Amino acid sequence: AVNADPNQLELVLLNLMVNARDAMPDGGTISISACVETVGERGVPGLKPGPYVCIRLTDTGRGMDAATLARACEPFFTTKGVGKGTGLGLSMAHGFAVQSGGTLRLASRVNVGTTAELWLAEGKRAVQEIPAAKPRPSAPPSNCTILVVDDDFLVAAGTVAMLEDLGHTVLVASSGESALRILSEKDEIDVVITDQSMPGMTGLQLAQHIRERCPGMAVVLATGHTDLAEARGVDLTVLVKPFCQKRLGETLAALIKPNRDTDTCRPLP
Repeated sequence: AVNADPNQLELVLLNLMVNARDAMPDGGTISISACVETVGERGVPGLKPGPYVCIRLTDTGRGMDAATLARACEPFFTTKGVGKGTGLGLSMAHGFAVQSGGTLRLASRVNVGTTAELWLAEGKRAVQEIPAAKPRPSAPPSNCTILVVDDDFLVAAGTVAMLEDLGHTVLVASSGESALRILSEKDEIDVVITDQSMPGMTGLQLAQHIRERCPGMAVVLATGHTDLAEARGVDLTVLVKPFCQKRLGETLAALIKPNRDTDTCRPLP
């Protein structure tokens, strides 16, 4: 057992798999393994002493040189060509690992391959039967329509999975321009959750367009930047990446409330 959000863990592993696949254009082998490791007083840098689960994903691809490896976890650094995504996603993977009490370690050799180690703090196993879940009064109604805007397919897929698991109807746009087209065609959308860093139009620019066209629309800016100076003074909610399903649900609950007559959502005034 580990202390980690399962949706985020799935998304991180999927992202590491895609990176490994892209590093092997002519084919190769991807290996995934897991083991329990104990860190002592002079153990792994960045980790407190104690038990961890180490998930290793190894590929036989092109690998990275020392300079590339040193920058691999930067938020928008990428070795991929145009149209192959906006980054490697390793900064989010590292943030998830740290958030879960662990870390992300990378080792790579050119023309040999790369190993990504996801260290997660071991959690206590459940020793009692979990009672049936009770309705959470802070949760938003289950039939909201939410537009997710993100140019990274994997990140969008993870957000959609969490929202659908919460019972919402979800629409997806891959850019600010396509999001505005959807908003002009559909009037049942309750909330827009948008990434900040996108080509063509940023999330803040999209939010400003939405404010002009749909003044009452609730907008959530999902970003990995904890201090986004441009967002100051703008009427929107910032959701820091990486986020778990619980945090996502709480954010929505603070923005929308049930319409008692129709059992649908409406933005809070």
